[in-house]
Amino acid sequence: MRKQTFSGGIHPPGYKHLTENMRLERLQPPERVFIPLIQSFGAAAEPLVKKGDEVLMGQKIGDSRELFSAPVHSSVSGKVLSITGYPHPLGSLVPTVVIDNDGKDTYHPDIKGNEDPFSLKPGEIRKMVRAAGIVGMGGAAFPTAIKLSPPEGKAIDTVIINGCECEPMLTADYRLMLERTEDIVKGAEIIRLATGADRFIIGIEDNKSEAFKVFKQKMNGFPGDAALLKTKYPQGAEKNLIDALLKREVPRGGLSFDVGVVVQNVGTVKAIWDAVSSGKPLIERAVTLAGPGIKENKNLIIRIGTPFRSAIEYCGGLTEGTNMLVMGGPMMGIAQWDLDTPVIKCTSGLVAWREGGPAPEFPCINCSRCVEHCPMNLVPTRLMNYSRHGLYQDAEKWGVLDCVECGCCEYVCPSKIPLVQWIRLGKHTVAGLKRKEKSR
Repeated sequence: MRKQTFSGGIHPPGYKHLTENMRLERLQPPERVFIPLIQSFGAAAEPLVKKGDEVLMGQKIGDSRELFSAPVHSSVSGKVLSITGYPHPLGSLVPTVVIDNDGKDTYHPDIKGNEDPFSLKPGEIRKMVRAAGIVGMGGAAFPTAIKLSPPEGKAIDTVIINGCECEPMLTADYRLMLERTEDIVKGAEIIRLATGADRFIIGIEDNKSEAFKVFKQKMNGFPGDAALLKTKYPQGAEKNLIDALLKREVPRGGLSFDVGVVVQNVGTVKAIWDAVSSGKPLIERAVTLAGPGIKENKNLIIRIGTPFRSAIEYCGGLTEGTNMLVMGGPMMGIAQWDLDTPVIKCTSGLVAWREGGPAPEFPCINCSRCVEHCPMNLVPTRLMNYSRHGLYQDAEKWGVLDCVECGCCEYVCPSKIPLVQWIRLGKHTVAGLKRKEKSR
């Protein structure tokens, strides 16, 4: 069987063996949850509850009228203790609803399912997905209802389901694919109906061959298929996945809509099925806890708002000397500074290890390894230099906004130059300047 892939990329050690055979365990919710009102790309939600209110599980507690937003829901039943600034995984204090868990898990009465989800019209599907607060669970946290709404004139012919999970150490999506296969297939069909696509394809890397076999058996007559991909990082990046499976190139500055494709992560797809079949909002997710810094590596189903500390303690705690905790994977994850920070909708993993400190940086030797391995066909050293010297117009011309911050360039750099950090600075500065210009 021919295995597809994209140009560029790297092959870091996967360390999947640490947790790939660990079935998903359900972590009991803590005595208190901390639910940030910012959990998606776009506008923050405004609180719909106040201190002293009694709330039910699945009840909407925050929302926004902005297009780019997603509501948030209570992951437990109980009493609102406060709405206050609290540590967020992105590194700042954000408005957070603190709820005292009554331990009853009483669902809100408005949460109801559908006897025949496949009879829903596209608009009804999008409305339910939006109401459930679903966002991209692979890390981007983009509001999913918007991705299911192709702009006028952008016909979608293919839905791609991202089952690559190319980040080292993470296997929660793999376990979902093995343990919730039918839900993912049904969710993929719901996405196909919502977008008007002709088919769906589930892309799976060849280090997850068991999942590939299961999906090949479970299509149940749906217009979909599973495709085996070569294991390579970052295979799961949206544009790379489209290139690997369809050989279509998303134009610079463009979106997957521009080439007739919608891409969704397997965790998001399962959440979509939960929303349309049972009315369940996004109040929990699968998370891998792994690395030499965690005593017992596991895959867990964790309620949104659960402090990292609770999940880590369930896994036996941290090993002695551990000084690095990353939310996400080791390549694109975000270093954390407080164990009381809560799990949010895009928390795919918690990875811990002992960090020896930054390596010394040396001058660029013009080896071009970063160019060779960049999956977006950029010139990382040039983007880094433009950003470092404040030449942001030049950085934009050379495609800084197309960088996906995957870290391939920095991984292969023999001079240990912090390329991603400089490019990220340039990327965010250029994006901010463009927003200012548009608002004039």
